[in-house]
Amino acid sequence: MSEYIASEREGKIDFVNTNDLEEAAANVIPKGGYGYIKSGAGDLITYKNNIKAFDKKVIVPGVLRDVENPDTSVDFQDMHLTAPIIMAPVAAHGLAHVEGEKYSAKGVANFGSIFTASSFASTTLEDIREAGGQDANQWFQFYMSKDNGINDQIIATAERNGSKAIVLTADATLGGNREADKRNHFTFPLAMPIVAAYQSGVGQTMDAVYKSAKQKLAPRDVEYIASHTDIPVYVKGVQSAEDVYRSLDAGARGIWVTNHGGRQLDGGPAAFESLEIVAEAVNGRAPVVFDSGVRRGQHVFKALASGADLVAIGRPVIYGLSLGGATGVEQVFNFFKDELALVMQLAGTQTIDDVRKFTLRDAW
Repeated sequence: MSEYIASEREGKIDFVNTNDLEEAAANVIPKGGYGYIKSGAGDLITYKNNIKAFDKKVIVPGVLRDVENPDTSVDFQDMHLTAPIIMAPVAAHGLAHVEGEKYSAKGVANFGSIFTASSFASTTLEDIREAGGQDANQWFQFYMSKDNGINDQIIATAERNGSKAIVLTADATLGGNREADKRNHFTFPLAMPIVAAYQSGVGQTMDAVYKSAKQKLAPRDVEYIASHTDIPVYVKGVQSAEDVYRSLDAGARGIWVTNHGGRQLDGGPAAFESLEIVAEAVNGRAPVVFDSGVRRGQHVFKALASGADLVAIGRPVIYGLSLGGATGVEQVFNFFKDELALVMQLAGTQTIDDVRKFTLRDAW
């Protein structure tokens, strides 16, 4: 990617669903950057199954339930959220818009939810914090360095900028087989200022970026982070009961179910297929966050009914950013909220607590 031309758009966008967003964004984001954002690993089996897996469960309509204008809001820890829908960590928002994470953080804050900043952001945590506002709810997704001195500096920066959780990504100790990046000869055209002490980002492939971070993660790394900050540590990438126990025993205070949007291990389970297993193993001892394949309000509903406390969205938000800046980001969140509210009414559920108690039926 020898040239880089980012969108400068800001304003309301016209779309009916997230497929529209994906198609329209292809005309705005340069080819290499779009391929990086959209792509998955290998034959895209896991990438595609992330969406298909939601069809294995169905929502039985609920009638005569005295439900009107369902309330999507939720209190999570010390935060009041417009909906239990948060921003997943995504690297380099600057690939989609010149204002990058500043506009996406602003859009999420305007909606009233949690923005999770990536270590590989194209903007500093200070700028992300300023864009969201001093009262914004922000988390920080952590790719550990091989140097604990650098790790300490990054954790201190997250603390100083009000991050309310440290999300340790554990499923990306090296890059997945992302063939679109190879075909496009994609390298990052942008700096990664948060991790500048060990990675510039510019001119690097995704695999090179990952290899610059710590590749050998173990429970002691969770213990290290937990012992160096009072901010709760979430382990991201958990898909089995064994990894739940390993994470919680090491001091994790939150579990994040994901397969990295199908971008890492192709042929692994769809994230939704892992959610109930993980939620049962957690058994209420810690919050459960879920992402991967979420494209509809009904997907949010099904994830909440399967044990998730919060549902994170990624690619659709980046597409919205490219098409409408901060306004587009807020629109995408409202799209999911409005679809969730519609599903809640037709399912006979008035509140998010009702959704969490809802029993889904097996489709086959």
